[in-house]
Amino acid sequence: MNSGQRRPGTAPDAYSRAADPSGPRPDGSPYVPAPGSRRRAGASALAGGGRAERRRGLRSAERGRRLARWTGITAALALVAGCGGAYFAFQHFNANIASVDVHVGTESERPHAIEGAVNVLVIGTDSRVGLGRAYGDEGSTGHADTTLLLHVSRDRTNATVLSIPRDLMVQIPECRTGDRRIPGERRAMFNTSLGEDGRDPGCTWTTVEKLTGIRVDHFMMVNFEAVKTLSTAVGGVEVCAAKNIDDPDSHLRMTRGRHVVQGEEALAFVRTRHAVGLGGDLTRIPLQQQFLSSMIRKIKSTDTLTSPTKLWQLADAATKALTVDSGIDDVRRLKDLALELGRVDAGHITFATVPVQDDPRNKGRLALRQPDAAQLFALVAADRSLDPAAPTAPADASAVGAAGVAARSSATPASRASGHPGLGPLLDPSEVEVTVRNGSGVGRQAGRATAELQAKGFSKAAVGGNTQAAAASSIGYPAGRAEEAAALATALGLPTDSVRQSAKLSPEDGLVVVLGRDYVPPAASAGPAAPGAGPSSPASTVPLPTAPPENLQRVRADDTDVCAK
Repeated sequence: MNSGQRRPGTAPDAYSRAADPSGPRPDGSPYVPAPGSRRRAGASALAGGGRAERRRGLRSAERGRRLARWTGITAALALVAGCGGAYFAFQHFNANIASVDVHVGTESERPHAIEGAVNVLVIGTDSRVGLGRAYGDEGSTGHADTTLLLHVSRDRTNATVLSIPRDLMVQIPECRTGDRRIPGERRAMFNTSLGEDGRDPGCTWTTVEKLTGIRVDHFMMVNFEAVKTLSTAVGGVEVCAAKNIDDPDSHLRMTRGRHVVQGEEALAFVRTRHAVGLGGDLTRIPLQQQFLSSMIRKIKSTDTLTSPTKLWQLADAATKALTVDSGIDDVRRLKDLALELGRVDAGHITFATVPVQDDPRNKGRLALRQPDAAQLFALVAADRSLDPAAPTAPADASAVGAAGVAARSSATPASRASGHPGLGPLLDPSEVEVTVRNGSGVGRQAGRATAELQAKGFSKAAVGGNTQAAAASSIGYPAGRAEEAAALATALGLPTDSVRQSAKLSPEDGLVVVLGRDYVPPAASAGPAAPGAGPSSPASTVPLPTAPPENLQRVRADDTDVCAK
């Protein structure tokens, strides 16, 4: 959590340390610069004469083409524009960056990775450390106030940015900060995954992986100062208001229409929530998406890319604003990452908000809206675009297959029931009451499904007998039990659209499973099986969604008609 007051090369707070460009990579291997990179920089400084001028012109043109491919998806990407010059610039920017060694669990505990895709967790903290009383809660270490999960497709044709509401109720798993283990919480606001009880960004990282089933590769964290300095560095960011806004809490006063904001006004814009929409976090998120989309367009604009002064200010502001994981804690690594991310055209970057609803258990809080959330997470985890117009590359059958059979992986019963993509707050399957009815037309299917559920920790699962024949399996649940129903669907290998709320069920009824002709029992219970086969064998797969859920809040980064309402 950066204070905005640190000296170059010093850590902004207890979570961060100064980056060591000569230090080892996370796997222990030393970092080796690209051969000849410094030599080329030195040679350009000594070049002279007509041929040298032409060489400089060619280099300038090539640099312009490279810069045109870079986009400011986050503050991190902005730094790339200024780090391609002389060695002293590299040293200067490198000294700005702070990093954290995070602990995110063993490989067996983490989601499946899609080779070539990149997932970056961007955390905007509301830390007030070093900021005085200007923003209230003086000295607050800060929480995960704004969280974005950036997914860039493996073919670099598209990107998705998921906004995770801070008021979402989730289970925060046990995590490790340094040598200290911090107990988890069964139900807590998402924003407390950072800062609370000393949790560092690694705790937010593991919470997001458990929540979404999407593997995170890196994190980047910024604070209030980043919005102010970056917006100023690019000469302001255009935003739009559909009405007059007067928010005494964020101190934003804005008339209807388009405005160019920077510094304090830019920060006030992205913090505003009480004077727009319904007045909560869900109405603030679209303002943040509008602001970031506009900043992407501004950074990609010729006005920014052709101005050495703006490029330097942008790179300097971005590197000072960043705290990152130790895997990308120097300019060269960030440059390499940004060059990959920057290949995506702004027209194929989609911002979306994780589907949520009011939490029936906690007034003023949110819960995942199922099955929509599971559908969205499954799409992103499988590297599927939310943009129907995005170019597509041939699918990697092995990667898609691995995502499809995730419901019958070899994970532990508890994690299989509750840690699957899209299930949100981790659940204790032993507390879920389930009645299984057979409508498949195949004898003893209800008994097989019940045994499968009990093996996965659903100890209260019981056979309910036969029912009317059904082609497709379904799960009915009473109001407020959507998360449990989604976990149940995952455990049985059923698609997300098999889960439906039923007005006929009361909270005392529990969940009701009706097995249809599409139900495929585990290999071990379906009849004779090969030695070693068991409930975790991949006897069936969960079909991947083919489209985003309906009514998904989303906006493309090239949409200039978005206005705060």
